[in-house]
Amino acid sequence: MKKMSHENQPELNLPTRRPLLAVLSGPSGVGKDSLIARIKKSEPPMEHIVTVTTRTKRAGEKDNVDYHFVTTEKFQQMIKNQELVEWANVYGNFYGVPSEPVKKALASGKDVLIKVDVQGAATLKKIFPQAIFIFLVPPSMEELLSRLRKRHTESSFDLELRIKTAREEMKKLPLFDYVVVDKQDKIDLALSTIKAIVTAEKHRTKPREVNL
Repeated sequence: MKKMSHENQPELNLPTRRPLLAVLSGPSGVGKDSLIARIKKSEPPMEHIVTVTTRTKRAGEKDNVDYHFVTTEKFQQMIKNQELVEWANVYGNFYGVPSEPVKKALASGKDVLIKVDVQGAATLKKIFPQAIFIFLVPPSMEELLSRLRKRHTESSFDLELRIKTAREEMKKLPLFDYVVVDKQDKIDLALSTIKAIVTAEKHRTKPREVNL
């Protein structure tokens, strides 16, 4: 049998790996901030885009780390200057995703992670349909209500509003590509699931292509 020469062997046309844009959302109190803190320290790294907000800084939060805390006037100026990918009024405070860090990270080949509320995720779905949308959920509604009550960061009125909103947000699951359960004291399991999702997406035969 005649051996095939290297010159006649077919070329491997493997898909080019592109940077991913992942959007993490879920009801208030489910544990998004804790999970993101772990993702930022894990490998492979993802560029977390810090959200801009007008709400008051809570105990233990750091400016430019947890959020970019700005005045309402500054936020309105950012809207006017088109410096935000999306923005919304949530529980009486403004939240927005700055556009420039997203563009720079993706242009440099970095995978990007954005944390938004469910309302923001719906908006980003229209802007970036090729992004990965991940919904973080509690094991049960009873568990979520327990977490919200233990935070002691809202008044009774605000707490009831968040509980009511959380019930409605849970109905938005079909909007997302993946669902991740965040069990109490088992954040490592949620983290490994997120990493598995990213790994799987990196091996798609038809990579997602996010257009800025």
